[in-house]
Amino acid sequence: MGGGMGHPGGMQPGMMMRGMQHGPMAGMHSGDAAFQADMQLVHEMLASHDKIKRTVENLPDGIRTVTESEDPRVAQAIKAHVGSMEQRLKDARIFNLFSPTLPVLFDNKDKIKTAVETTQKGSIVTQTSTDPKVVAALQAHAVEVSELARDGMAAMMRGMRASMMGGSR
Repeated sequence: MGGGMGHPGGMQPGMMMRGMQHGPMAGMHSGDAAFQADMQLVHEMLASHDKIKRTVENLPDGIRTVTESEDPRVAQAIKAHVGSMEQRLKDARIFNLFSPTLPVLFDNKDKIKTAVETTQKGSIVTQTSTDPKVVAALQAHAVEVSELARDGMAAMMRGMRASMMGGSR
């Protein structure tokens, strides 16, 4: 096979994202040192998606999600990811992996109230807003994340294709 150590076809970590500096990924690598660490968490969770249990409750003004794993390593990745994404939203440092909902959420970050509860197995996140457009984006994003937890990399690839084609999943 190719020259990649342990990666099929010679793929090195991060190769999939190289050269994709247009559209939703534009500028994500250059100005954000934490991007690689966040990507590592995402890849770890995608690879272990079958070990993740996720429930979503749509509230009249937002969402309540419970994302957990019996695997301590995956549970820690969930907690770290939730913490990092909460901080990114506060700092307006978007982490958009081909999601049509994240730009809406980041553009309206001041209209979102977030409460995070860390559990032994993961995180419980409640996000609410008084803006109906933001509530719709929160609920749609919860569906996107649930698809990733359910389908792993296949869901990520669907999102990439949809984004490149300018459509939805």
